[in-house]
Amino acid sequence: MKVLDTNIVSELIRQKPNKHVLQWVNAQDTKDLALTSISVAELLYGATRLPDGKRKTALKSILLNIFAEDFHNRIIPFDDIAAAHYADLVVKREKAGRPINMGDAQIAAICQAYDAILVTRNIKDFGGLDLSLINPWDQE
Repeated sequence: MKVLDTNIVSELIRQKPNKHVLQWVNAQDTKDLALTSISVAELLYGATRLPDGKRKTALKSILLNIFAEDFHNRIIPFDDIAAAHYADLVVKREKAGRPINMGDAQIAAICQAYDAILVTRNIKDFGGLDLSLINPWDQE
């Protein structure tokens, strides 16, 4: 399973998404792609904080449609299994002098708990966490 980080979904809904990201996503078996509940929250937060108007309404509608249709039954929650991984990886990064923000740590913990590959542009943010990572911006 490959988990799309928040920045991948953000890129895909842009008016002109990066061609490498589009090519990479289009080459995948959609049944193998998933989101985390953390990315869902981050994306909805970003849309909700926009000023009221057509853009905000349209973006929220697009996102809700993506979650309901494109990722139906493929949004992985932050559960008790992920929580155990979260504690370990946050402490590991703290001891290394490389703190990690809560959202990234939760996404990483979900990926560890479910043995998933994380697809992200932010490779550095997830370094040293024993995760398999893919950056579609680097794909050719």
